[in-house]
Amino acid sequence: MTYATLLVNLILGRSNARLLEIAGSLADRFGASVIGLGACRPIHVICRDYSVPAVLFEEDRKQIARQVQAAEAEFRAAMAKTRRPVEWRGRTSTLPLAERLAHEARAADLLVVGIGKMETAPDTTREPDICDLVMQVGRPVLLVPVAAPASRFERVVVAWKDTREAQRAIVDSLPFLSKASKVTVVEIVAEESRAEARSRLTEIVAWLARHGVVAEVKAVASTMANAPQLDAIADELGADLIVAGAYGYSRQGNWVLGGITSELLAGDRCALVAH
Repeated sequence: MTYATLLVNLILGRSNARLLEIAGSLADRFGASVIGLGACRPIHVICRDYSVPAVLFEEDRKQIARQVQAAEAEFRAAMAKTRRPVEWRGRTSTLPLAERLAHEARAADLLVVGIGKMETAPDTTREPDICDLVMQVGRPVLLVPVAAPASRFERVVVAWKDTREAQRAIVDSLPFLSKASKVTVVEIVAEESRAEARSRLTEIVAWLARHGVVAEVKAVASTMANAPQLDAIADELGADLIVAGAYGYSRQGNWVLGGITSELLAGDRCALVAH
């Protein structure tokens, strides 16, 4: 199993250097083609309930054209370092960008997106809502923090829960796991449940072995909230990638995410998530 096509989402109007560096290295690692996507929503779509002055409409149109052109140039320059086939898609969308990107992902095996700190609201004309995207895309998503250190994805932590989402994530991450030098499957449970957790993890390790992946298990007694404890374990193991199921539910049209999922979206370590 491998990733034959990567879809990389560039944010218009800013540098995507780290994202593209990692995407290029993954293209070579997996022998994958790369689709670069630069999408935006015109201002008149966002402000549909208000009249947009003609001068503002025209300036927005010109800015979109400049930013799409700049993003394509950045993408092609970065991908010139890889010998894999590449394709560029510049898009304007009436749909929310998360929904647009979810549709575009039908052409790929893995979606690679940049994430920043979540203290400020995203620019909805240029940035997809990452929460909405992860929960609806139907493809594994590699989250690349803007300030992420260079990652070789050699040490991987799989955050295990006995759920559909975790099972989906571990299957979707097999290409990463098969090339990693160290894989640790971690489950955080109550102290009295550790023996039962070890039994589950032993089955997972046996399944991974049949896919050529050598993995270790770590059943850990819960001592704090799961998200910071998982992050501490990843630090201890020197992991540069966390694999996890994405958990959440819709409340009045907005996704409410579980603690670990929220932490991964706001973190400074690459994470592969699947819902």
